[in-house]
Amino acid sequence: MAPVVDQLTLGPLGTNCFVVRAERAATEALVVDPSGTATEIRLALASRGTRCVAILVTHSHFDHVLGLAELAEGTGAPVHGPRAELAVLENPAGFAPAGITLRPWTPDVLLDGGESLELAGVSLDVVAVPGHSPGHLAYAADGVLLSGDVLFAGSVGRFDLPGGDWPTLQESLRLLVERFPPETIVYPGHGPPTTLAEELAGNPYLVDLRLERSESAG
Repeated sequence: MAPVVDQLTLGPLGTNCFVVRAERAATEALVVDPSGTATEIRLALASRGTRCVAILVTHSHFDHVLGLAELAEGTGAPVHGPRAELAVLENPAGFAPAGITLRPWTPDVLLDGGESLELAGVSLDVVAVPGHSPGHLAYAADGVLLSGDVLFAGSVGRFDLPGGDWPTLQESLRLLVERFPPETIVYPGHGPPTTLAEELAGNPYLVDLRLERSESAG
């Protein structure tokens, strides 16, 4: 059964934070990318009658981890994050824009992609999808893909930032399209949810993948 995913749009860049539960009545939840203050997130959890038992990070860009240290400290929830971006998570001040204050935090569980997690009653596969950032991860549950900044509705993540690379991002997009069913709901780091089918049909950045699939079908 697909988990319940609630989207919170928080922080200065309107970044999506997700509260994920096994079912609507569940009293335990995962928080993916704590992009606002811990107070905002904990109020959202309380309004749903649930508590945070684990925190997942897709990548270390500042807008996705603004509330990470405070939320982890306040809830005691273990943090799962990308091993390849540990240096940024432990020294965020060196990578954040001027005027943004971030506390360092070391994840309790370092992930490389390929792991399977069972948290708050939700089964997740960890998928390595670099290209927007070197260690970017996506989290896949039943019919659901928490894609971070790899894939958006009508667009993809920037690849002109430090550590970004367009050919690498293309391969990550190809992996997602080939691995997951077209009806998979994509919850991106910015903007509204979409599906892999919608993006394959109309996303201008996926035109090469569309052509490849069309040629192989023909």
